[in-house]
Formats: sequence, structure tokens, C-alpha cells
Amino acid sequence: MAEEKVALIMGGGSGMGAAAARRLAQGGYRIAILSSSGKGEALAKELGGVGVTGSNQSLDDVKQVVDLTMATWGRIDALVNSAGHGPRAPILDLTDEDWHQGMEVYFLSAVRPIRLVAPIMEAQGGGAIVNISTTWAFEPSSVFPTSVVFRAGLASFTKLFAGAYAAKNVRMNNVLPGWIDSLPEVHERRDSVPMGRYGTVEEIADTVAFLLSEGAGYITGQNIRVDGGVTRSI
Repeated sequence: MAEEKVALIMGGGSGMGAAAARRLAQGGYRIAILSSSGKGEALAKELGGVGVTGSNQSLDDVKQVVDLTMATWGRIDALVNSAGHGPRAPILDLTDEDWHQGMEVYFLSAVRPIRLVAPIMEAQGGGAIVNISTTWAFEPSSVFPTSVVFRAGLASFTKLFAGAYAAKNVRMNNVLPGWIDSLPEVHERRDSVPMGRYGTVEEIADTVAFLLSEGAGYITGQNIRVDGGVTRSI
């Protein structure tokens, strides 16, 4: 009998993280969720999994959900990192504290669970990691200054990780969403999209599921834009 696959979703209480959890559960994964609201824990229970109410900015909380996942199923095959929202302001109005908070929200929130989960994946013979980033990581928008700066750093981290862990059968890729329907729709933003609409959280979840699948087994270190054509440069 095939061994059950287990997915850990960080920031899975709502939006794209929650959609990814639902999609992976539909695909047969056992689900564990960390979320700062009770929504993630409730969703995990709804999906027959386990959850922890805590912050991906707390190493103790991250360790708690990793330990719970391992105690429950003994393995982690997939890790999905989804983040909240960091500080926004005109570029020179952002304080040192704002930039440090941006690093916590957009960069270290992914690095912490990766640091704990990658050795588990290596020991069990493989696994895959997907970070939900932003399409503006490479074509920065002043609307999201701390996001684009630290997610550009996450892209570099991902390339470094891929080089170090590809031979160990542990893959990592980033999904780069554009305007998605988890955000309020603004006409000007919608009109900037060549497809003429916002994307859906389900479309992001489907991309995440593909990158975690065996069909994506030769893909690592990549940044996959899912933005309706908003950004089109190489």
C-alpha cells in the first residue's frame, strides 16, 4: 500500500494558503496548518488534519506545528509557505522597524520552516517546497515596497537552496501571483491585467499542487508567474 503523503501549510487560514490546503486535501494529502487565526486550525480539522494557532514569525510556533505533523504522520512530503501583509508606505517613509518587520513577514517566515523541514525531507528520501511570493518580485511595484524587496531575496534564497538540495531530491520553487481575488477588486488594477480579470485563489492552488507533484519532478529553483500576463519579462 502506498504511503500517505503529508502537506504542511504555513499561513493556511485564509486566501491562497487555505485554497492550497483544500486543493492538496482533494489530491489525497494529509493536511497540517499553521495560522495566526483560529481559521487555520478549524480548516485543518475540517480536512481531517491537524492545526496549530500560532505565528510563522515565531520559531517556537513553527517548531510546534512541525513536531505535531511528525508525531501524527511521521513524514512531511510537501511544505507550502504563505505570508500575510507587511508594512506599506512611500519608500523613504519606511522606518528601520518597518523593514525589519517586512523581513519577518516575507522572508524569515519561509526560511524558518524550510530550515526545519528540509532535513526531514532529505532523511525520508525527498520532498517539495513551494513559497507563495509575488509577481512583482522582479518588476517592483511601489505599492508593495517591503514585499518586493524581501521576496526578491526569497527568490535568491530559493536558487541557492535548489543548488544545495537538488541532488538530495528536495525541490523548491516559488509561485508569483498577480492580482488575485483574495484581495478587494480595484478597477484600475483589473484593467492592468492583459486577461482583463483577477486570478482566483483556486488557480494559485492548482499551480502549487502541480509544483508539488511528481509531474514537476524536474522543476526546482524556479519562479512561476501566475498573473494573467501583468509581467512578461524574462
